[in-house]
Amino acid sequence: MDNQDNQLEQNKREEPVSILSRSLLTGFIGGLIGGFFGVVLYYFNFSEVAPRSYVFRSWLTADWIDTWLGTVLSILVIGVISLGSALIYFMLFKKINTLWMGAVYGILLWVIVFYLLQPIFPNIPHVMDLKSDTIVSTICLYILYGTFIGYSISYDYNETLNKMKNREEQK
Repeated sequence: MDNQDNQLEQNKREEPVSILSRSLLTGFIGGLIGGFFGVVLYYFNFSEVAPRSYVFRSWLTADWIDTWLGTVLSILVIGVISLGSALIYFMLFKKINTLWMGAVYGILLWVIVFYLLQPIFPNIPHVMDLKSDTIVSTICLYILYGTFIGYSISYDYNETLNKMKNREEQK
């Protein structure tokens, strides 16, 4: 009977997932959520630019970009791009366990996208030409995104370290 219990799926231990894998998953999910809310901001006219403007419109002129397919694919592409953002945060700031670092990271990403990368997006107006609603809404979205990515990664990293330390103390 005891041998049978060990073979049941509910009694098996799950393989631990690495911190990096969880951080990348956090980045992908954060990108999906951020892309979705970017579409919502555009749909309700809080923002002049839609995620598809950055992802597709700058390089492609196909008609499908302005349909639901373009919107869904742009959200997925933002999720994939967000893997890089999460990896950068993981490598540079994972040890800083505070909400503020994530918010600063979000502002830094906004500056990079809207100032530094603006020349490669010819259909996006310069920041000085954007309405204040767009600027405020997108800054808030990037702060939320940075906070989600940053605090999730830092919290996970510190919790994993604490669990490892507690296991070593128990031995």
